[in-house]
Amino acid sequence: MVQGLSLSTLATSRSSCVCGSMPSWRRHFRVMRKDQISSERNFMWHQCDHSVFVKGNPHMLRQRNVRVEAGWLFKGGDRGSDAISERSESANEDILIFFFQLDLATRVQYALNVEEYDIAQQLRTKLAEVEAEVARQQEGKRGSSSKSEAQDKAISLIRLRADLQGAIESENYALAAKLRDEISKLEAESLAISAKALAHENANYSFRLGQRVRHKNFGYRAVVCGMDPVCCESSSWMETAQVEKLSRGSNQPFYQVLVDVHADPNLLVAYVAEENLLAPDKPDLDRFDHPYISFLFYGMDAAGDFIPIKQLREKYNRPRHEIPLDEEPGGDA
Repeated sequence: MVQGLSLSTLATSRSSCVCGSMPSWRRHFRVMRKDQISSERNFMWHQCDHSVFVKGNPHMLRQRNVRVEAGWLFKGGDRGSDAISERSESANEDILIFFFQLDLATRVQYALNVEEYDIAQQLRTKLAEVEAEVARQQEGKRGSSSKSEAQDKAISLIRLRADLQGAIESENYALAAKLRDEISKLEAESLAISAKALAHENANYSFRLGQRVRHKNFGYRAVVCGMDPVCCESSSWMETAQVEKLSRGSNQPFYQVLVDVHADPNLLVAYVAEENLLAPDKPDLDRFDHPYISFLFYGMDAAGDFIPIKQLREKYNRPRHEIPLDEEPGGDA
């Protein structure tokens, strides 16, 4: 297995604590290799073949709106493939934030264990801020905020129609024409928001967390680590990935997938439409390497898929997957 990550700038010594205002976790991260770890301020979950760290710049803690940039420690492998168009910085950032939450929670427990209660309280406060912001983002993805926004637009439409009626009655046709244009635009936006909220409510996924998949067009092996009922990427990303050319467009489930580093070391995390993913015909028990695997999953099950940690299942509100006896290798049909 490839070594996992450490959010080294989030480390807490006996006299220090995480600081910075929200959203301070949206700092500049880089994936880099370290040969040795000597400082107790660095926290590490696992020991494997390599040392891979998510290293942050502490001076970035007070800066806002900083994009996550994920570098890559593997060299070569650039095949000039169009698969790179599906690489997602926002999906990678989402995973790093998730690591941040896990790291903070672990530090809170460690501080309590060594009776550093002041530090534990500061960490708890920071963890609560991060969790509140992440919950807000998750509600937006699930359509909860979309419902509220749709209601706000419905109220605005009622007011605009009343203004339109008043403009017509006063024979102010120039204002009436302007109001009609605003109403048409608002109706289109309201329809799109309502459709998004409905899609989130009725989401039906073909793949599950931890499932091994293969890309239909590019052929690389991957593992599902996140999912959205519709494409939640930016318009520029969708243009680059040519989402409009998909048979089901953007209104289908999209998955965050970890790409096997041996298949394509440049992708790291991809955001892939459901129609472009395939489940293996038979259990895939071959080795799968990715630096995030050991943090998001407990290990493999009998079918070769990965078992998501409890926190990951809770993040996406997904049930625990149980393998039927007739699916287990060597089991009776």
